[in-house]
Amino acid sequence: MNDVTPDNATTKELDLASLARQARWEVIKAVTGAKAGHIGGPLSMMDLLVSLYFTELNIRVEDPAWPERDRFILSKGHAAIGLYSVLALRGFLPVSELSTFDRSDSRLQGHPDVTRLPGLDSSTGSLGQGLSVGVGMALGAQLAEKHFHTWVMLGDGEIQEGMVWESVQLAARYKLTNLTAIVDRNGLQQFGLPSTSETTGTDRGDRRDPWFGVDLSAVFQAFGWRVIELNGHDFDQIRNAYRLARAGDFNGRPTVLIAHTVKGKGLSLAEGAHTWHSIVPSPEDFEKARQELEPDEIDLLDAYAHVSAFASRTTEQGSQV
Repeated sequence: MNDVTPDNATTKELDLASLARQARWEVIKAVTGAKAGHIGGPLSMMDLLVSLYFTELNIRVEDPAWPERDRFILSKGHAAIGLYSVLALRGFLPVSELSTFDRSDSRLQGHPDVTRLPGLDSSTGSLGQGLSVGVGMALGAQLAEKHFHTWVMLGDGEIQEGMVWESVQLAARYKLTNLTAIVDRNGLQQFGLPSTSETTGTDRGDRRDPWFGVDLSAVFQAFGWRVIELNGHDFDQIRNAYRLARAGDFNGRPTVLIAHTVKGKGLSLAEGAHTWHSIVPSPEDFEKARQELEPDEIDLLDAYAHVSAFASRTTEQGSQV
C-alpha cells in the first residue's frame, strides 16, 4: 500500500496540541472577521482533525488530486472553517487566506466547495449526506482494487438524519472495511429539547443530548459495524483508534469511531455551551480567546518549523512509492 504518513521520528517532533490550539485560534479570527460562521463544532472536532491530517492521512500536499490518496469528507459541512484551518496549517493553502472566509469571491465558503479549493474530496452542507458519498468512494475503491482509505466526519446531531442509517446499512452489507466514520459526539446541538429533571445529569449543557438514553455503540454494532469508543481530545487514543481503523476488521465490518468530545473545546467561554454553536464573538469574547489561544511569536515560528520538516519528509516518502 502506498504510505506517505509520517514516520515515528517525524510524528514525535510534531506538537499536535499546539497545532490544534493554533487551528482553534484561526477559527476564532476567521469567524470574527467574517461576522458569520460556526465555532462550537469546529472546536470540538479539532483534535480529531489535526491528528488525522498530521499523523494518519495518506495525502500529498503538492498533488491534492493524487489518485491513491486517502479520502476525507466533512459531512458536518457547517464546521468548514475548522477544516480550512487544518488544511492551511498542513500546507494546502496560505494561512493568511483564512481571513477571506465566507466572502463571495473566496475559495473558503461557509460550506466546503470541492470545485473551489484543492484538498477537498466532496462538497457538503446538507446534513446527513456525507456518509453516502463516503460509501460510494469506499465501494468504488473496493471494486477497483484500490488501497486508499475513506474517512467521514459526522456530527452527533447530524446522524439523526435517516439517510445516514441507509448508508450505515449499505456499508455493512458490502463489507467496506476501507471505510471509517468518525462521530464527533459533543452531546450538544443548536436546537433541541430543553433540559429536564430527567436529562440534566447527562446532557452536558443547555440542549438535550441528541442521543440521550440511546446506546449508540449498540446501534452501530447491530447494523454490523465495528465500534471503537474514545476520548476525542486524547491524542494517544485518537492515533491508536485511527491505526486500528485503517488495519481493517477480519469480520469484514466497516469501523465507526465514537469520539466523546466537548463542544467549544479549548475556549473556556464556549465549552459545553450550545449558544456557541454559531456565534460571532464580541470584542470582549475575542480578547478572551486571544489570551487563551493565540500563540506567541516563538511558539508560532517553532510550530511552522516542525510543520515544514514534516512536509519535506512526507514529500520524500511520497517520491519513493
